[in-house]
Amino acid sequence: MAALSAQQISSLLSSLPDWRIEGGELVRTFKNRVGELAEKAGHHPDIDIRYNKVRLALVTHDAAGLTNKDFDLASQADKAV
Repeated sequence: MAALSAQQISSLLSSLPDWRIEGGELVRTFKNRVGELAEKAGHHPDIDIRYNKVRLALVTHDAAGLTNKDFDLASQADKAV
């Protein structure tokens, strides 16, 4: 399959207003429930999404290790999915 021309990309992009071209990729940022839970808890995990897998990594950086904050957010994340 051949890559689309700039004109074709522009035309198709007009039907997807929440998407943009960034570094040659079609990109959109989605909000997720775990991110909202993390924000409420004042705790910001690393969330990596690859194809059909989501990896959530929790550690309390300012404590240099795991704390109850990590386990509380993990429990909330389990309930959200």
